[in-house]
Amino acid sequence: MTDRDGLRQRLRSARRNLPLIERQEAALAVARRVLDWPPFGAAARIAAYWAREGELDPKPLLEAAWAEGKDVYLPVVIDAPSRSLRFAPYRPGCPLRRNRFAIPEPDVPESRWLAPEALDLVLLPLVAFDAAGVRLGMGGGFYDRSFAFLRHGDDQCRRPWLLGLGYEFQQSPEPLPLEPWDVPLHAVATDQHLRVFGQARHRIE
Repeated sequence: MTDRDGLRQRLRSARRNLPLIERQEAALAVARRVLDWPPFGAAARIAAYWAREGELDPKPLLEAAWAEGKDVYLPVVIDAPSRSLRFAPYRPGCPLRRNRFAIPEPDVPESRWLAPEALDLVLLPLVAFDAAGVRLGMGGGFYDRSFAFLRHGDDQCRRPWLLGLGYEFQQSPEPLPLEPWDVPLHAVATDQHLRVFGQARHRIE
């Protein structure tokens, strides 16, 4: 098993130090893979994230989503009753505000926010992932709490899809420790591969 804190520190540093041109090329390569993936084509409501600290930038995918008439959302941090996420609509030029982590969020009324269950596809940032789809994030647990409902019931017919985006070097060669609250990914797209894990393969028609 892998030490989560040590791996997180090492890969965050490697991600930050990646030259800009390599980040841009990786983002385009990921977009090319995901655009042909059936769950992306079928999704009407897609949540993404604001890339920072060298995270794989989802912008090329979002531009394709807007061109296809899909609705795009960004996470909004909620502190009560639990530290979790809601999702606010976003388009270029949308007013933004910074949350307490200094991450931009759409500045729109709460009445326009979506619950996680209302999404079709979620693009998640990651620090590391393993061959079973276990995701190592920044350690805040916001995504795990928000999508905890996916740990229960029949995954064959539940939405949304959880698709991690990252670089190929972020795959851990060893299994990552799986905590009881962790929500595994359905798939991961990197600059070299699109991997679909476990039972999620059977959901693709």
